[in-house]
Amino acid sequence: MLDPHWLVRQWRAPTFAGQLLLRPVSWVFRLLVALRRCAYRVGLRRVVRLPVPVVVVGNLGVGGSGKTPLVLHLASALRAAGRRPGIVSRGHGGRDPTPRRIGPDAEPAEVGDEPALMARRSGCPVAVGADRPAAAALLLPDCNVILADDGLQHLALGRDLEIAVIDGDLDADNGRLLPAGPLREPRSRLQRVDLVAVRGGARPGAWSFDVRAGAPRRLVDDRPGPELEAWAGQAVHAVAGIGVPERFFSQLERAGLEVERHPFADHHPYRSDDLAFPGDAPILMTEKDAVKCRAFATDRMWYLPAEVADPDGLASAVIERLERGAH
Repeated sequence: MLDPHWLVRQWRAPTFAGQLLLRPVSWVFRLLVALRRCAYRVGLRRVVRLPVPVVVVGNLGVGGSGKTPLVLHLASALRAAGRRPGIVSRGHGGRDPTPRRIGPDAEPAEVGDEPALMARRSGCPVAVGADRPAAAALLLPDCNVILADDGLQHLALGRDLEIAVIDGDLDADNGRLLPAGPLREPRSRLQRVDLVAVRGGARPGAWSFDVRAGAPRRLVDDRPGPELEAWAGQAVHAVAGIGVPERFFSQLERAGLEVERHPFADHHPYRSDDLAFPGDAPILMTEKDAVKCRAFATDRMWYLPAEVADPDGLASAVIERLERGAH
C-alpha cells in the first residue's frame, strides 16, 4: 500500500524514482478512463436521463476545490429564481451506500460529511447513494432541477450542464493522472464541459469565484460570534479535515489570528479525543468538520461557515442557460 503522504509529495515535487514507479500505472489508468467514457458514448453502458435538468458540479482531480460550497451557492440562487432544486451526492465516507433521501439531522458517519452539511445548510431535498441516478430519482417530483455534487466522472447520470471546478493555482501539481498525479481525467476534459469555474484565480474563458470564511459560530448552539477580524491577535487551535487544510489555516493567519495548526485527513471521522487540546484557547474548524463534531461540542469550539463570492455571475449564467435550455 502506497503512503498517501508520499503520493502527494510526488504530485507536488516529482522525483525520478517515484515517477518511474508510478507513470506506468498512470498510463493504464488513462486507458481505462478512455475506455469507460467510450463505453457510455457508444451505448455499451447505460446513461439514465431524468425528466428534469441535471447540473453536474465536479473537478478533474482529487481533493477539495470548493465544489460543495459552490453547489450550495447555486442551490440558493436557483431557489431565489423560483426553481425547486435538489442535490444528489455519492456520500463519500458514509457507511450506507443505499440510495436514500436525507434530512438536516442526517448522521455524517452514515451518509458522508458533505451530504450532511448540504442537507443542513441548503434547505433543499438531498439524496445520497452509490447509484447516482437512482438517488437522483428519489428527488422527483419535488424538484425541477438537480444539482449533482462531485459528479463529473459519474457518467451514468445524464446531464444537461457540466461545471468543472479548478483551483486557481492550476500549475501547482504535475498535471498527470492517478497515481502519478492528482488527476482523475486529463486536463483536455475541460474543453468538453459547459462552464469552467476557477477558485481564487483567473483563466481565459472561465468564471472566477472564491470561498471565504464567514463570521465564526459557536458549535454548541450555532450562535454567531464576532467577525473574524475581531479575533486578530487571539491564539487559537485551528482544525481542518478537508482536501487542502492549508487554505483554511492561511485564511485565519491572514486575519491576524495566532494559529496552532491541526490538519486531519479529508473526511476524517472525528472523536472527542482528537480535539482534546491543552489549555482553554478557542478551537476553530471548517463547517465541513463541524457537522461531525456536534455530538461532543464544547463552548470553546467554533466553526466558520463557507461563503461563496461570485463576482463574475456564475450562478446567473447557470440560471440563464437552464431557462433557454442547456445544450
